[in-house]
Amino acid sequence: MANEKTGFAVFVDLENAGGKVSMLNSIIEKVKIRGDILIGKVYGYTDSYSSLREVLLSNTFSAIPSIRFGANQKNNLDIQLVIDALEIAYQNPRIDSFCIVSGDSDYTPLVGKLKSMGKFVLGISRSECASQIFINACNEFVFLESVTQTSVRQPPKNRKQEEARRDGRDDGTDELNAQIVTILGEQSDSDGYVYASELKNILLRLHPDFNERNYGQPSFGPLLASLEQKFESFHVVNDNFSLKATLRGPDGDAAALTKENWKEVFTEALVRFKEQGFDRVNPSILKAAVTNKYPNFDEKQLGFKKFSDLLKDLEKSKLVRVESDDTRDMLVRIL
Repeated sequence: MANEKTGFAVFVDLENAGGKVSMLNSIIEKVKIRGDILIGKVYGYTDSYSSLREVLLSNTFSAIPSIRFGANQKNNLDIQLVIDALEIAYQNPRIDSFCIVSGDSDYTPLVGKLKSMGKFVLGISRSECASQIFINACNEFVFLESVTQTSVRQPPKNRKQEEARRDGRDDGTDELNAQIVTILGEQSDSDGYVYASELKNILLRLHPDFNERNYGQPSFGPLLASLEQKFESFHVVNDNFSLKATLRGPDGDAAALTKENWKEVFTEALVRFKEQGFDRVNPSILKAAVTNKYPNFDEKQLGFKKFSDLLKDLEKSKLVRVESDDTRDMLVRIL
């Protein structure tokens, strides 16, 4: 269901999020789909994160540097984040939502205080270091590995689109369609719809230079109609003279994993996580990544009693190493 909260303050623990531009962009996109980012700060900035400068500046984020002194540097940054969040909560009435990119349970009292003030709290963190206490305390929590997935459902591709891409005639609608699919997956109401006016507002938050005329259409309605006809990944309907869109259900037989291809599919998923900067992931995140592409995935159909048995087979193939964190929860280290 669409979130009514609109004014966000975003606080990013760079040690938790990592220093990849793609990852920070994914976090910002996740929040902008839900509302406007009015204040953004990153903590623990050093010269090693210089590749983030353009993203930070273009989104008006400020950086709190990491000045190494003594053994409690991390605690100093944590305290600074808490002070900044409370100061904004008390002094800025336009901020009704907070996004904290960190899984540290030390932030749980902060979350509780923000919620007691009527604020909405979105938590984002790597699965390998997300505290269950912090997860449960937030109004909404998203694993960082899930945030970096480009869309909820990949739009179908046809021969003409592939030819246009190869010939350099791609008009940018592929990327726009994928963005709309992501928004519909994130923000649809209980009936699965997003009104066109809200859809356009979200696109403008994500891309302030968005204009229908750049795609050869006079207004947003005809643009949606042309995308619907070209990609067939969502439907547009007229509801009392108001346009709204919904994701289209899968056509035909869903893609299936077999005993012949499952290991290749899991290898591709592991490579993607590794490229995104994740060395270890929670098993549920890995399973969700595969299920997202193969909705009918069931490890029993591949000859495994449990998903942990499948992981052991991947371990024997030297693709992963199964480990445990401090709370004895299983983690998958990508080799």
